[in-house]
Amino acid sequence: MPAHRPRTPRLRHLSLAVALSLALSGLLLAGLSHPAGAATVPARGSAYLGIGVLAHDGQDGTPTGGDATQTEGVDVSAYQGNAAWSTLWSSGVKWAYTKATEGTYYTNPYFAQQYNGSYGVGMIRGAYHFATPDTTSGATQANYFVDHGGGWSKDGKTLPGVLDIEWNPYGASCYGKSAAAMVSWIADFLSTYKSRTGRDAVIYTATSWWSDCTGNSSAFASANPLWIARYASDPGTLPAGWGFYTMWQYTSSGPTVGDHDKFNGALDRVVALANG
Repeated sequence: MPAHRPRTPRLRHLSLAVALSLALSGLLLAGLSHPAGAATVPARGSAYLGIGVLAHDGQDGTPTGGDATQTEGVDVSAYQGNAAWSTLWSSGVKWAYTKATEGTYYTNPYFAQQYNGSYGVGMIRGAYHFATPDTTSGATQANYFVDHGGGWSKDGKTLPGVLDIEWNPYGASCYGKSAAAMVSWIADFLSTYKSRTGRDAVIYTATSWWSDCTGNSSAFASANPLWIARYASDPGTLPAGWGFYTMWQYTSSGPTVGDHDKFNGALDRVVALANG
């Protein structure tokens, strides 16, 4: 009776071939399923000003420095923790925005340190709200924002609140809303904020998102200052109706705090916006 041939080497070769095939398939599927820079869905509450900019618009340079007609600023969220305000002030940062709220389910646990800390070193500061139009109405979120740090007082040091309206990090980019429904939601938020504070809120957005999700509406340009997001050497084309930007978030990789911004004016214009 002939001896049986050993099977182990053949099985080993088969196992290696299968493993390599699976690994290659996984890489190919990953490349097809996830665009460059994409990440897993973050936890609710962890969104921040500009969370979708790099993934959707990318980065193409930075502005030239030393422009005396612009004033440097930063924006922070819980991600930055206890921000180094003295260091930022010494580097030339004169204004700041802090995330206060998201939807009606989140408040920034570092808000007091960030909001009061920036004020303490001499900065003009304000608060922003990350909008989630798919969870509750604009009015409901505006009230939540005002009740949790988004108010305003005419002290020359407090900037009007910001509506951060951009790509949905938790699902469909436009939050499942038509352009008309999105414009209505934004109007609901802004009118409620003004009725509560007496100020027109600033709108933070990116031109590409605004075009896709509001139909490039010009409905708010006459009353609400624009904070444009574009990581490049210039702010690019602005959303419909706005002839100029008030603020520009130009990078997410600053030396001390990642998100850096320029106010379109000297420091006295920042004070003027604070005073209304």
